[in-house]
Parts: sequence; structure tokens; C-alpha cells
Amino acid sequence: MSEALEAREAAARGEADRLREQIAGLSGELSRLEGLLFRLRITRETVDEVLAGGPSTAAGGKDASKGAAEALPAAEAEPDGTVMSPEYQAIIGLFATSGAAMRCKEVCVVLGLGSEARHVAGMRSKLKRLVERGILAETLPGLFKADGQELGW
Repeated sequence: MSEALEAREAAARGEADRLREQIAGLSGELSRLEGLLFRLRITRETVDEVLAGGPSTAAGGKDASKGAAEALPAAEAEPDGTVMSPEYQAIIGLFATSGAAMRCKEVCVVLGLGSEARHVAGMRSKLKRLVERGILAETLPGLFKADGQELGW
């Protein structure tokens, strides 16, 4: 009887491990696709703006590109070139177009970086650096948002 119970327990453990691996794979794929969708949305907005000869207007009449358009020159004025790296541009663009307050892990997922502790810790340091430069604000501990007041939005 004990052997049968151990066999069932081992089978259940194996199935649970298989499902965890499947979930991790699907989570990674979802993160990658969310990042792709974000980049495609930014690309579409940029193309619309270029073709229209001015800023594009999002649904509801709000100018979705205004924040990014103002945040990037503020970042370019920084003597530290790291703020203008593609990673920082993606972060600034995300906050400028979404207008939402986000936690480090959410930013990592949306940008397709993964939600492992090393990615979240790296993102936290980048977000803190943007707070120091007045591009983002930390509204609550660990909750970041574009600092519209500082940037004149």
C-alpha cells in the first residue's frame, strides 16, 4: 500500500513539475509578445506622427506621443549618455505613453525582459536613476510614474 501511495505521489509531483515548466515557458512567451506589442504600438504612433506631419492623437483626443516627445529631449539634455541608451528610451517611452504608475516587475514584463529577480533589480536601478534626473517620480515606494509636472506635461 505504501509503495502505491509513493508511486502516485511521485506521478503527481512529476505532473506538477511538468506544468510548472509549461507555465514558465508560456509566461516567457507572453512577456516577449507583450514587449513586441508595446514596440509595435510605439512604432505605429511614430509612423502616424511622421505621415501626418505632427503628433498623433490617441483615442479620446489625448495626444499619446506628447509625453514621449517631451521626455526624450529632457533625457538628451543629461550629460550621462546612459539615459539615452535604447533601454532607457524604451522605459521613458513606456511611461510617457501609458501615463500609468507601474512597479519594476510590471515594467520588466511589458518590455519583455522577464520577471526574474535579476531583471527586476536591474530595472529598479534604472527607474531610480530616472527619478534622480526628474524624468520619473516615485509616487509611493516602488511605484513609478512619469513626472509630468517636472517635464511640463
